[in-house]
Amino acid sequence: MTEQANPTIRAREVSKRFGNTVALDGFSLDVWKGGLLTLLGPSGCGKTTALRIIAGFDRPDSGSVDLNGTPVVSPGLYTPPERRSVGMVFQDYALFPHMTVEQNIAYGLGKDRRHRIAEALELVGLSAVAKRHPHELSGGQQQRVALARAIAPEPEVILFDEPFSNLDATLRDRVRRELRSILTNADATAVFVTHDQEEALAMSDVVAVMREGRVLQAAPPDLLYRRPADPWTAAFIGDADFLDGHASGGQVATAVGVFPTDLTGRVSVMIRPEAVRIDPDPAGAARVLDREYYGHDQLVTVALENGSIVRSRMGPWPVLDVATPVTISIGETSIFPVPGDPS
Repeated sequence: MTEQANPTIRAREVSKRFGNTVALDGFSLDVWKGGLLTLLGPSGCGKTTALRIIAGFDRPDSGSVDLNGTPVVSPGLYTPPERRSVGMVFQDYALFPHMTVEQNIAYGLGKDRRHRIAEALELVGLSAVAKRHPHELSGGQQQRVALARAIAPEPEVILFDEPFSNLDATLRDRVRRELRSILTNADATAVFVTHDQEEALAMSDVVAVMREGRVLQAAPPDLLYRRPADPWTAAFIGDADFLDGHASGGQVATAVGVFPTDLTGRVSVMIRPEAVRIDPDPAGAARVLDREYYGHDQLVTVALENGSIVRSRMGPWPVLDVATPVTISIGETSIFPVPGDPS
């Protein structure tokens, strides 16, 4: 992903209401050329509305959207979808059942672009089924037809609205990897919408976490997971435990150790289960409360001496029975101020 003078998509302070429902409330976002960005958030947070406004299917009440530095939405300006160079892959793929694969891809292409059909078919690996109809294809193949149709006009950006929701779990994983490879080979700029945290982290260059119509944080998946902007984001994108502490003198003391921090006053220390190491120790002050075994790993819940709870995600051994005394060591943490603390 190479940054340029202007992002492919720039949205600023976009707001949208449907009656009394606020769908977007100051939504702002940058998407850079060649990148795959995912809008991640719970149902009703405004993800699909943001996608539809970028595509031009909905008009915002306020705010602006630029594509490659050209305004398409601003006060007094609205560019319709057909003039935005944006491709869209819908949740149900929206394929024409009476048309063949190549006819579906050709739909909307001008005669001077017909050569793009073969190129798009080859890119998504469907040249051998060009004469078939959608009902003769698997769910994964239908999804690739929808992608080929979106790619064929060579849009500046491709938008995906929950593209894997109709696939079973096994097929979803495979198609997700295929789709990521296809988009990379096409050097396409893409925006996905999903509420699946694992999906967003696994396939994205950047994940933008949304809540109540706003982007809380947009960052590469590893940075987002390790350094979330706030406790809500931390808890939404993965397992996390929180311990209270009081910070002063450049550190905060908790029931599991002392950690450096620039904050002062009451704080909340986020601990990911992957950062917790536990070892059986007859003299340990903590005790195993529960153990969930998954084969490839296990999640062990531990009660600390002061009654606080932390979890450890570790390999499948050793076997730690309930009530086993253990010692705990903590790796990386994130520390957040407690809102409203007067100190």
